Amino acid sequence: MQYHNISVFKKYEITGQQYNVLRILRGQHPNPCTILMIKDRMLDKVSDTSRIVERLKQAGYLERILCEKDRRAVDVKISKKGLDLLKNMEKEEEAMDGVMKNLSSAEAKQLNLLLDKLRA
Repeated sequence: MQYHNISVFKKYEITGQQYNVLRILRGQHPNPCTILMIKDRMLDKVSDTSRIVERLKQAGYLERILCEKDRRAVDVKISKKGLDLLKNMEKEEEAMDGVMKNLSSAEAKQLNLLLDKLRA
């Protein structure tokens, strides 16, 4: 559910784009990724991948490592803290999915609109 993801992102102080990068890195784990590989796999192709990676690095969710094949390049790898963050976020999502399973698609959309209205 979109409204749920937004609230989970806020709780963990990350954006949807940062979440997307972490999931891409987890998919490659334990292997590193290049910035270009991450950018190619991003859902939002217009995002500034380098800036997103830098913010995640500052938060400790990933680490930059020198590329073994090309010393000028830098690879990115998800950290244990990043893996733990995704695990915690997914637990919350599963719990919410259990609560929301009794709603039809139309009811879920209506709930989403009502919650957006309350937040405004």
